[in-house]
Amino acid sequence: MIVLRERQTEFVQKSVKALLEHGNTLGVAPTGAGKTIMLSAVIAELEKQTPNFKACVLAHRKELTEQNMDKFTRVNGHLTTSIVNAEEKNWSGQVVFAMVQTLSNKKPLKSIPYLDLLVIDETHHVTAASYKKIIKQVQEINPTIRIFGITATPQRGDKCSLGRIFTNCGDQIFLSELIDSDHLVKPVTYVVDVAQEKLLALKKKSTGDYSESEMAEILDQAVIIDEVINHWKQKAGDRKTVIFCSTIAHAKHVAIAFMDQGIRANVVTSELTKEEREFALHQLACGEIQVLVNVAILTEGWDFPPISCVVLLRQSSYKSTMIQMIGRGLRTIDPSIYPNIVKHDCVVLDFGISSILHGCLEQDVELEKEAAKRAKKEEATKICKGCERDIPARAMKCPLCGYVHEAKIIEEIKKVDVILVDLLKSSEVQWVKPATNTFYCNGFKFWCSLSEKDGEWILAVGETNEDGADTIYQGTNFKKAFNMANSFMKRNEGLFRIKKTVEMRNEPATQKQLKYLPKHYQHVSKGEASMLLSFQFKARKELQAIGLVA
Repeated sequence: MIVLRERQTEFVQKSVKALLEHGNTLGVAPTGAGKTIMLSAVIAELEKQTPNFKACVLAHRKELTEQNMDKFTRVNGHLTTSIVNAEEKNWSGQVVFAMVQTLSNKKPLKSIPYLDLLVIDETHHVTAASYKKIIKQVQEINPTIRIFGITATPQRGDKCSLGRIFTNCGDQIFLSELIDSDHLVKPVTYVVDVAQEKLLALKKKSTGDYSESEMAEILDQAVIIDEVINHWKQKAGDRKTVIFCSTIAHAKHVAIAFMDQGIRANVVTSELTKEEREFALHQLACGEIQVLVNVAILTEGWDFPPISCVVLLRQSSYKSTMIQMIGRGLRTIDPSIYPNIVKHDCVVLDFGISSILHGCLEQDVELEKEAAKRAKKEEATKICKGCERDIPARAMKCPLCGYVHEAKIIEEIKKVDVILVDLLKSSEVQWVKPATNTFYCNGFKFWCSLSEKDGEWILAVGETNEDGADTIYQGTNFKKAFNMANSFMKRNEGLFRIKKTVEMRNEPATQKQLKYLPKHYQHVSKGEASMLLSFQFKARKELQAIGLVA
C-alpha cells in the first residue's frame, strides 16, 4: 500500500475538484513527482462517487502501460484491471490500461465500451491524430465523459496548444517544490564546448527540431567521444550514467569507446528486441554495467533512481525533451530499496547546445522554501490572459496555451532596460549596471559582464586575481547570454558563495565604499557597491582591452 505525500494529496484533491467542475482538467507535475501514483488516486476518488465506474488510462508506449498498471494496483488493490494492447484486448477490468497505437485502430476503436473517465498519461502527445480519434469516439459514446490529462512538459515544441483539449489546468507542481522538500535532487549542469559553434550553425528542420543525423556528423567523431569520456571521468566517473545520443550508429560508437577504456557499458536502441532491452536494463540495475547509452528509448517513462549522471550527446530544440532527459537522473534514493547508495545531486554533462538554447535546467529552479506554502493560498487559480482559462495562480507560463504572464527573461534587446530590473532581482546572481551598455556581476573568484555592442550582446568572463578577459558568447539573443552568465557563475562560484554575496543586497554601503563612488551611487547596497568598485578598479580595464567599454 502506497501512502501519498502531502503535496500529492493536494494535487489529487485539486484535480478531482476541477474534473467535477469542468468535466476535464490538465495536471502538470515534473518527473519524479509521482504522476502515476497521483493519477491512480484521482481514479480512486472518482470511483467512490460513480456507480458502476469504468475508466481507461491511455499511454503511448508498452512499458508505460505496464508500469502504470503495476503502480495502480499498489494504490488501488480493490479495483480490477485489464489491458488493451497488440497482444491482448481485454475490457473486463474496472480500469483498463490501453496503448494508443492499438486503440486508435478501426476495430479496437469500435470496441470501446461506455467510460466514465479517460486518463491520458504524457498528455503533451494528445494533439496527435491517434489521440483525437479516441477522444472523439469516447465522447460519442458518453458525451459527459470526464477527461484527465497529466504531464511533466505541457509546452509542445510544435506550438500545438493543449487548450484544444482541456479547458483548465487543475494544479501544477513546480520543480522547486520537489527539490526544496528533498523529493528530487538538484541537477548540477556542466556545458562542455566540444563543437558548439558548428552545432549552433546547424539549421532546424521544418518540424522545429535539429536534424539528429547532422548532429551525429559533428559529435560522432573519435576525438570528440574521447573528450566526452575524459570529462565524464573527471566529473562523474563513479556514477551510474545514462547517455542520450543522436543516432543508433553514434550510440554504438560511444558505448564501444567507453568499453575500450575499461568502463562497463551497453546500448539500447529501437533495433533491439524487448528481451534485449530488458537485459541491458537488468545489467544496469544489478551493477554489471555502469553506463547505458540510448537513442530516444529512455526519454520518457523509465525510472531508475540510482542514475546520478545524465550525458546529452544529442540536440533538442524542444525544452520539454531536455527536461525529460535530465529528469531521468533527478529521482531520490529510497534507502529501503537501495540501502548502499547515497545520492545528493545529479551531474548533467551537456556536450550539445540544449542548455545554451534553453538555459540550464537549474535556472528554472528558483529554490524558495516558501513555495509549497504559497501554493496553498486561497487564490489557487487565476484566469490566463492568453486563453481565458483557469490555471494555477503561481504559473508564469500558461500550461494550456503557452502565454507568458511574467516574463523574467526577454528576447528583444530593445526591451532590456524596461524589465531588466525584475530579471536581475529574480536571479540568484546579483548584477549591477556600471555603464550604459554593460551589466556586471562578480564573486570571490570570478567576474562576468554582459555588454551590448553594435546590436549584439557579448558575454565576457575573467578571474578576480588574474589579468585578461575571455569572450564566451557573442550574439543577438539576450536570453542565451544571460543564461550562460548565470550558469557560469553558479558553476564556478557555487550557490553557497553566491547566496553569501546576495545577503549583502539589503545592507547599506559603507562610508569607505561610498568614498570611491560617484554621487549618483550613494544609495546602493553594500553588495552593489562592492561590485561597482570591482568593476571600476579591476574589470573595466580588462573590458577596455577587448573593446567592450570606453
